[in-house]
Amino acid sequence: MRTKLSNFKFDLPEELIAQFPVEERDQSRLMVVDRATGKIEHRIFKDLLDYFDDGDTLIFNNTKVFPARMYGKKEKTGAQIEVFLLRELNAEVKLWDVLVDPARKIRVGNKLYFADDKGNDILVAEVVDNTTSRGRTIRFFFDGTDEEFRAALKQLGTMPLPKYITRTPDKQDLDRYQTVYAKETGAVAAPTAGLHFSKELLKRLELKGANLAEVTLHVGLGTFRGIDVEDLSKHKMDAEYFHIPQSAVDSVNKSKENNKRICAVGTTSMRTIESSVSAQGLLKPSDGWTNLFIYPPYDFSIANAMITNFHLPKTSLIIMVAAFGGYELIMEAYHEAIKEKYRFFSYGDAMLIL
Repeated sequence: MRTKLSNFKFDLPEELIAQFPVEERDQSRLMVVDRATGKIEHRIFKDLLDYFDDGDTLIFNNTKVFPARMYGKKEKTGAQIEVFLLRELNAEVKLWDVLVDPARKIRVGNKLYFADDKGNDILVAEVVDNTTSRGRTIRFFFDGTDEEFRAALKQLGTMPLPKYITRTPDKQDLDRYQTVYAKETGAVAAPTAGLHFSKELLKRLELKGANLAEVTLHVGLGTFRGIDVEDLSKHKMDAEYFHIPQSAVDSVNKSKENNKRICAVGTTSMRTIESSVSAQGLLKPSDGWTNLFIYPPYDFSIANAMITNFHLPKTSLIIMVAAFGGYELIMEAYHEAIKEKYRFFSYGDAMLIL
């Protein structure tokens, strides 16, 4: 029983952490892992077309990343504080859950000032609650309309590239740290398996007769918060909002009834569909919050294939992938990826598990 966090530790050379995306989305490398045979193949992402046919369904998370990372100054001291917007709690009073860094400098009652490039203060916020060791709840003060407030957040924010991408975000990240099918704004991190899909590849999949179903899960703290317990059964995920429309349900269940391939594009799509399964083992429409944590052993109900990136050690993401692909085979695949110098994490290469 692979239920210990330490089972998911591995050594990753720092130079394999991708700092930039490849020039063309669908030109990244693709490792294909066959669960039935244990075979591992090395392909290019656009070769995905070879694995899908008429009647198959791919499930995409259409969440859209917003510029969630902001930099403000603390009143009186002028100390720079990074504020990472996690989720809006109350739009009317502009109440947000956030992460702050450095956390030790911020207390309830502190005011933070956010200025534009010219040094003009655009937004002021007050810390109203300490929610976790790093987290806070803050209230923004703003007299304009809701539309103007959101425009101010967008102006002040930068794309929330993960910390392991050590360079400063640039203009290309506005496009490349977003899937080409992103629609529903609300994520603080990209569903990275989807970053490999170009519009041309999606069109060619459709021409082959594959169904492209869309669900929504707004990627938040639940997806990327670290695990600090050795016994995985004791880990509690933070809840994230998800939505499964009837159109996705119809495509998925038709493929399931016809014994076709159903592929979850990314761990977030997988968590979404596994959060809404009927008693008959079919997908059902849903709208709500999920804190589902998938770890081995786990009996998957909907998807029989999965596309995913190469993930950080000891995270909920690699643990879910191991639950789907099988612990020994996925660990073998990761060692192979390191040996073959695959690119890791958000801007890295992809894996297709069949």
